[in-house]
Amino acid sequence: MNSDINQDASAVIKMNKSYTILISLIVALGGFLLGFDSAVISGAVKGITVYFEMTEWMLGFSVGCVVFGAMAGNLLAGPMADKFGRKKVLIVVAALFTISASWSALATGYVEFITARIIGGIGIGGAILIAPIYIAEIAPPKLRGSLVSFNQLNIVIGISVAYFSNYFLVNLGEDSWRYMLGVEAIPALIYFLALFTVPRSPRWLIQKLNKIEIARKTLMKIGGEDYADITIQEIQRGIDKKEPKGKLSDLFQNKYTTIMIIAFGIAFFQQITGINAVFYYAPTIFEQAGGSTDSSFLQAIVVGLTNLLFTIVAILYIDRLGRKPLLLIGTSFMTIALLMATFAFNSATYDFNDATLEKVGDEELRTALTSLKGKSFDGQTALFEEVAPLLNEESFLNFKRNEITNFIQINATLVLIAILLYVASFAISLGPVMWTLFSEVFPTSIKGIAISAVGFFNSLVSFSVTQVFPWELSNLGPTATFAIYALLSMCAVLFVYRFVVETKGKTLEEVQQLLIRK
Repeated sequence: MNSDINQDASAVIKMNKSYTILISLIVALGGFLLGFDSAVISGAVKGITVYFEMTEWMLGFSVGCVVFGAMAGNLLAGPMADKFGRKKVLIVVAALFTISASWSALATGYVEFITARIIGGIGIGGAILIAPIYIAEIAPPKLRGSLVSFNQLNIVIGISVAYFSNYFLVNLGEDSWRYMLGVEAIPALIYFLALFTVPRSPRWLIQKLNKIEIARKTLMKIGGEDYADITIQEIQRGIDKKEPKGKLSDLFQNKYTTIMIIAFGIAFFQQITGINAVFYYAPTIFEQAGGSTDSSFLQAIVVGLTNLLFTIVAILYIDRLGRKPLLLIGTSFMTIALLMATFAFNSATYDFNDATLEKVGDEELRTALTSLKGKSFDGQTALFEEVAPLLNEESFLNFKRNEITNFIQINATLVLIAILLYVASFAISLGPVMWTLFSEVFPTSIKGIAISAVGFFNSLVSFSVTQVFPWELSNLGPTATFAIYALLSMCAVLFVYRFVVETKGKTLEEVQQLLIRK
């Protein structure tokens, strides 16, 4: 029977591939909004810091609070999607994106701004979990990896478009950050309207409502009458084997041990290796390497395009090479890239001379720093020890945030190559593969609660990284920061090699038989 389904999937490619792709692309627009929302804040960092008079921790929270909201979205999305259906939850998600974009652009107070950002985060938490589930449930086995990866493709397209948007809006004045954040409302409204044209998930209709004939109509559009009959039989056999509705405690049953090790492990390493720190603070990182504001925004665009290109590579090969080989290749090169960045920043010096002092915009600060003229420092720790006694707390903070880049002498090309290699490696591995695995490994009985729990954990790790990153750059320096990420990326390679199981080409039912302990 499984071979029949696979043969039928081949027929789908010949007959009705375009319909399945169209549905997947519409649903995956949520990924575009997720990516746009995640990256657009990188261009607004300076503007919101000045407007809302933020400290380092306030800035970290204003950037990371989206992830904080995503944790709430993770917890709510799975159970709500099981109860009300994937389509209805995605419609609510689109509405949340629209509200968040409009409100954050118009905010006049810090708390108001944070609230608007958290609302968008709830939308992110829903979109990042439910869109892949929906696509996996309508896709034939041989197309599932590629179609689920559409969501990740749209995420990186959203990131790239956000970087382009920021670059073209950055010179609109001190309120340019409002335009950067507000423009997201346009695609969010389009997504909201487009979702009304997609069908409900056939698997959900049969499993939750027993509406077989409605599900059959959608399945026939995907693959014809024979495909619909075979798929319905497969789903019904799964229902016959179905256990009672899953609870949080069920996730820790011995039979799910392998599944949960894979899921929580990949969720941890996807974020702890620093990807959102790079996306959220890309211009800041390049300014740390001595770039100007304009060049930093241009380099951020290159980062976004690199992410897009290699996500397409992942989509082309995820169903050919498989999930595990891509993870091993990607995490290995992520480690190499992070070590390159560590080396570049570790080799940097900070020189005080007439030329570098002249670049300091604050005259009072420049005067205070003239006593260091002729000195050179090999690292930020030694530099800060010399500078701190010369300045008051506010001036020292300004120096660390804005003026330190005037003095750095670094191989900026090596930094750019390292960041691009890191992003490319992530884009072919942990980026798309994690969500593909999540859509495949959880059995129906616990899928809703499991995807919410693991997604919540993933968001919690992401929030921790983005919250701490500005403090790390200012206090530990970029050398130590990237060294930590490199060590964690090396651990990710070992984890993938030891624990991840290949799922390519298997039906969802076969994956469950492979992973659930008897």
